[in-house]
Amino acid sequence: MYRPISESTEFRDVRLVATDMDGTLTKEGKFTSLLLQALENLATNGIQVLIVTGRSAGWVSGISSLMPVVGALAENGGIFYPSNNLAPISLTPIPDIAKHRQNLARTFEKLQSQFPQLRESSDNQFRLTDWTFDVAALTENELQSLNNICQQMGWGFTYSNVQCHIKPQQQDKAVGLLQVLRQYFPGYSPSQVVTVGDSPNDESLFNQNSFPLSVGVANVIKYAHQLQYQPVYVTTAAEGEGFCELSNWILQKKADSRGQD
Repeated sequence: MYRPISESTEFRDVRLVATDMDGTLTKEGKFTSLLLQALENLATNGIQVLIVTGRSAGWVSGISSLMPVVGALAENGGIFYPSNNLAPISLTPIPDIAKHRQNLARTFEKLQSQFPQLRESSDNQFRLTDWTFDVAALTENELQSLNNICQQMGWGFTYSNVQCHIKPQQQDKAVGLLQVLRQYFPGYSPSQVVTVGDSPNDESLFNQNSFPLSVGVANVIKYAHQLQYQPVYVTTAAEGEGFCELSNWILQKKADSRGQD
């Protein structure tokens, strides 16, 4: 079903890696020295990295300026933080943030009334466009029920290996990333961008109509039956080690192409 990245020659033209963070760059919830070295190696070889995460605006503001990346999208495509500019760029138009947050809070209260075990995520206070609660031990059926309720109330819903998100319906990683690519990286063709992820909230990054070159780190396989769009390639290793595997392969293909010039 899945093709290992070692079967591909497509990576030689990659100029930008757009990657999820939790479960894709992290290992057991942490950045490792190997991951930081992989990011440095990509940057040194002229390959830019964009983080595309569901994490909050507050978290991503710091990550985008401290990590060796060209920027980061927060809240599943709601906000973009270029690494050279601390001012966030809104990708989802929200005229009144305070009212928007109140509406999100009421929606969460509705969900809690039917699922009393739900707990607001610790980083929810640092969010602007969405509302999150811990995915914890929610079953697949419960997640589907939560999705149905949100849809009925006019909201979108997604989840990762960490959190569930109540969000504007049109807001997702692919929509935000495509907007950023058009506005800030207009010279990059789709074949020069590889998207990377590990869970259902990365599914739009696996849509080959938008992103023909996509990779799932090995832990994505446990969600395979839940994904309409599947990654083209999957790494052998899981989590951050899988990203390092991909990084090494991209750099190897780039070196091979130089040797053929």
